[in-house]
Amino acid sequence: MVSLKKTLRRAAAALSATLVLGAGSALAQPAGPPSAPTTRILAIGRVTPKFTPAALRTVLPQEVRETVKLYLQGRISEWYARNDRPGVVFILNTADPKEAQQLLATLPLDREGLMEFDLIPIGPLAPLGLLLNGSPGAPG
Repeated sequence: MVSLKKTLRRAAAALSATLVLGAGSALAQPAGPPSAPTTRILAIGRVTPKFTPAALRTVLPQEVRETVKLYLQGRISEWYARNDRPGVVFILNTADPKEAQQLLATLPLDREGLMEFDLIPIGPLAPLGLLLNGSPGAPG
């Protein structure tokens, strides 16, 4: 049986490998980070120059209703307010960036051109597969 200490060391090494490979460090020469399936889309919203407090007051009631509907339909898994600037962060239950873009386009702030989103595909931390069978991202 592998000790907890050894397991934690392996997990730390796998996470370190992810960070080094993901950053494109000169220390790492492999082709890139291990692949993992995209399971969600991280949508980071930011306000546009068209955004004003008056425009927000006009659109906000409908925005809240439409966002709650998407949450209750299971399309939005998590939602947060940005603390660094006006905007929101959603974790969307789709693996397809095009579908995510279409979904966000239904929201009033996006429709009115008051908010834009950066879409980032996310998925499992593939190097943790090293803990299971020695190969990053491989199913156990």
